[in-house]
Amino acid sequence: MTTSQPASAYDMPGAKVAESTATFALLVDNEPGVLHRVVGLFAARGYNIESLTVAETDRRAHTSRITVVTRGTEQVLEQIEAQLSKVIAVRRVQDVTRDPNGVERELALIKVRGEGGDRVEALRVADIFRARVIDTTAQSFVFELTGAPSKIDSFVELMRPMGLVELSRTGVLSIERGAEGM
Repeated sequence: MTTSQPASAYDMPGAKVAESTATFALLVDNEPGVLHRVVGLFAARGYNIESLTVAETDRRAHTSRITVVTRGTEQVLEQIEAQLSKVIAVRRVQDVTRDPNGVERELALIKVRGEGGDRVEALRVADIFRARVIDTTAQSFVFELTGAPSKIDSFVELMRPMGLVELSRTGVLSIERGAEGM
């Protein structure tokens, strides 16, 4: 009688497979139903979308850009990229996360209560992060912050103990450095 060895980490009981986040930029035809097909691909396979942005980018070429942030194992992320490439009306898929020329940014509006010492501290932290005050009252601030998602996460965590009231984020936008276009 022989015992077989597990073929992979997937076969080992209790084994955790490392997951990572990926940002995919899609150049698509700007027509009804395209976003539905892309989102439907994720829903049908049980993949979560952590961030989704979409907007028309070229009226003459009739194209839009969709940026999707998702999470999964290396194998799942490769499968997502391959499946996105097969969606009708998707002209190009780019994994921005793996692209050394990829740039990711997000915009957030952060409302913080602030009186006394907390008010001064909130302004000091905002200055360090280069957040802009876009509204102020005697009891609160609304800050505008643009940057990598991790920068926004860090700013939000510092604002929590000072009285974070509300947060609104655009979702991740991406583009590639250099003279080439998507």
